Amino acid sequence: MFGYLKPDLPYLYLKDDTLYKALYCGVCKSIGRVCGQRARIGLSYDVAFLSAVIHNLSGVDVTIKKERCVAHPVISRSMASRDEITDECAAVNVALAYYKVKDDIIDEGRGKLKLFLFKKGQKRGYKRFNAISDIVEKRFDELRALEKNGENRIDAICDPFSLMLKDLGALLLGENESDDTDDMFYFLGKWIYLIDALDDYDKDLKRGNYNPFYYAYGKQPSAKKLLENCGKDVTFVFADIFSKLCAAVSACKWKFNHDLINNILTRGVQSVTVKVIDKINNTDKKNRGEEK
Repeated sequence: MFGYLKPDLPYLYLKDDTLYKALYCGVCKSIGRVCGQRARIGLSYDVAFLSAVIHNLSGVDVTIKKERCVAHPVISRSMASRDEITDECAAVNVALAYYKVKDDIIDEGRGKLKLFLFKKGQKRGYKRFNAISDIVEKRFDELRALEKNGENRIDAICDPFSLMLKDLGALLLGENESDDTDDMFYFLGKWIYLIDALDDYDKDLKRGNYNPFYYAYGKQPSAKKLLENCGKDVTFVFADIFSKLCAAVSACKWKFNHDLINNILTRGVQSVTVKVIDKINNTDKKNRGEEK
């Protein structure tokens, strides 16, 4: 469920690209200090985005400095200085990575080496930020139970993951939480869960894994057939999420310039959705090309 929060690069300002990469490096360094060096392999740009959101809504400015690190020992890079928010985001990253790998082991029996690499880091993160891990574990357990029972209602199956992001956002924001920030995180979580499911539809069918679209729309034999037979329903689901997400983003009380956040949530989300749908629609053309 990582890797879908991406900026729309043609419309990303240079200053925001610099901030985004600096936040990424900042979270990376915090993971090393809070959870240990091995846990850094699970670093995601998604959590760099979370860092941007929490810093902004909390009114905590980001200090960027030129520094070197283990990965870049020769040429210094722009890095966000470590603070409490960055450390919290580091713990979120490790907890999400750890429970995602546990989920993969249950589904597919793969990922045991990764779990070993994350286990110590997860324990270290739990000692300082136990509430973060408790939220992630609780919501993953709820999601697993619904998937095991073959839940066929789209809204119901999305709820645990949506609530997980909402709960994490509320925890990190503290007194800066609002109904609007709750809605933003909730609908972002719903989108992440469903775009991942749509992207993985064929893989899930092949491996016998649960997929919400398979249960909700009559067990279509492929993602391409899903869009051919139920495309209007699927696109309506994503259009509804996008509309509510944009409304929440607009209503939030941003403390600083939020061009980066706007780019990812109001342009990047839509762009990624279109790319996933286009990839599915072009599956036959790709397969024919490979056969030639």
